Amino acid sequence: MKTVVFDLDGTLADTSGDLLAAANASLQAAGRGRPLGQGDALTAFEGGRALLRLGLSRDPAPWDEGDVARAYPNFLREYAGAIDMFTRLYPGVEAALALLQAKGFALSICTNKPVALAEDLTRRLGIRHHFGALVGAGTLPVQKPDPAPLREAVRRAGGDAARAFLVGDSATDVACARAAGMPVVLVGFGPEGPAASRHAPDRMLRAYSGLPALAQRLLP
Repeated sequence: MKTVVFDLDGTLADTSGDLLAAANASLQAAGRGRPLGQGDALTAFEGGRALLRLGLSRDPAPWDEGDVARAYPNFLREYAGAIDMFTRLYPGVEAALALLQAKGFALSICTNKPVALAEDLTRRLGIRHHFGALVGAGTLPVQKPDPAPLREAVRRAGGDAARAFLVGDSATDVACARAAGMPVVLVGFGPEGPAASRHAPDRMLRAYSGLPALAQRLLP
């Protein structure tokens, strides 16, 4: 089957608000760092550890990776407990997914978010049923940009890597798709906006309404 694989955070949904809130709660509990704000949203899409490092870097007291490691389990608990308070799907996601399925495409998710959290979030957002598979952190021993998770996401959805492409939002997604030998499309409305074009994807996507037609061109 022709397969479209999606990243999750920053591609299907803006998850920055809940990630920032969890990081702030964890830093406050540890009595370290400085509060993070919406101006730090781009870092949120790099994951919880990146947010904790950013908060700690604003603390005048010395810190190291041990502080990050100690705060991270609390970050995960805070995030799991309020995973969809502020998170929203990007406009047109649900309609695009339904239309792709109607046109015979298999759909899958490949994310570096812990797999249990990704499963929970996609169910809460009401889109899990669109996807034949979900591969996240913990599914395999490696994560993106290693190509193995992307290939596994295609395989589990019943597809073939030779007839698949990735929709993402970052340099990590581009590197992963290139390593897997697949085309890659970056969204122009995610964390970096149109500036994501600097990562040299095969295509840029301005809105989800254009994805079904773009998929037909990439996988005729």
